[in-house]
Amino acid sequence: MHRSYKFAIALFVVVVLVLTWLETSVKEEINWNPSYTHIDEIPLGSRVFYESWKRISGDSLELLKIPPYEFLNTEESGGTYFFFDRQINFDDDELDHLLNWVAEGNTVFISAHDFSNNLKDTLNIETGSEIDVEGFTEAQELNFYNSKIRLQKDAEFDKQVTKAFFTEIDTLNHTALGFTRRNKMLPKINFIKTGFGDGSILLHTAPQVFSNYFMLKDKNYTYTSNLLAYLPAGKVYWDAYYKTGKSFYSSSLYILLNNRSLKWAYYTILLCVVLYIIFEGKRKQRAIPVIEPPKNRSYEYTGIISSLYLEQNRFQELGDKKIALFLEFIRREYRLDTSRIDNGFKEDLAAKSSNSLARTQELFDKLTAFQKNKNSSKQEFLELSTYINQYKFTDGKPGTT
Repeated sequence: MHRSYKFAIALFVVVVLVLTWLETSVKEEINWNPSYTHIDEIPLGSRVFYESWKRISGDSLELLKIPPYEFLNTEESGGTYFFFDRQINFDDDELDHLLNWVAEGNTVFISAHDFSNNLKDTLNIETGSEIDVEGFTEAQELNFYNSKIRLQKDAEFDKQVTKAFFTEIDTLNHTALGFTRRNKMLPKINFIKTGFGDGSILLHTAPQVFSNYFMLKDKNYTYTSNLLAYLPAGKVYWDAYYKTGKSFYSSSLYILLNNRSLKWAYYTILLCVVLYIIFEGKRKQRAIPVIEPPKNRSYEYTGIISSLYLEQNRFQELGDKKIALFLEFIRREYRLDTSRIDNGFKEDLAAKSSNSLARTQELFDKLTAFQKNKNSSKQEFLELSTYINQYKFTDGKPGTT
């Protein structure tokens, strides 16, 4: 890898590590998302309320994780069905089953900022919400109309949560039990009771009173305790199905991503994997070895052989080979048959090689004389070689120098 790439990767990793350290060192923000599940410890979870109620009531409080429609079709038990969440919506069949169950002498308690339209139409109620113009806040104070359980000081929820209330109720059939207000302003009804058959329905518009934050702030738990006083004695079915938050986590990464340190470690590993794929995962070709082409060693070989002949004074044999190579040259270059050297051959060679006939006759006389002499000297060999070379390369090629 090029040095500049390595430097860029190192710099990027350092920046990521610094940012990760800065992020993990920052104090984690409080999660104010509404959950209302019985296992959540966040401010708007309901673990404190559930654990407190469970400890007091024991087996009379039963947790239901199935839809009401399924529960009401399989259970014969009576008691109170306890719902609370940001919003509760029943479909028509489910609501019919629930109302029939109430009509048999049971109780339904629902606390939500808003209710399904079919329930509101059935009970002839309407809900609304508002923001306090002074300070643009939805903080609210809560209390009861009944003087026996009314708090001396209103319970206050001072965080941004919907301030919901009833804008329309049936005054002949509904009983106002509680109210919400802000800064001692005109109270608005937020808790009502209505009879339905042999049972009753309790509707409340502030589910945040069951949250961890509300229960642990000052003496607000007194309001929640007095609110539960309106429930009849007996079995209570806690609905864990209609909840904004999950009571179980289907993702295998929940624990990993729910912890800030583990989450950033996980993201860093993913980032490193991506960088590896980008820079190191590309197809790499093996280094191609440099193969030198075969060298023509004929010249060196010839030189070595010649040296051997010269060292042994075998000039006659060198001359004979020189003559044989020259005849091969004639056959290859001029396409002449050298098996019979006569006057016709010499005339053809002279014509093709652009040499004179006399020069050609003189050359072959030299060749014949050298071959007849069986013990030629070095000087004779050199003279023969010079004569052949001059014939081939000086006079034998037109246009050469």
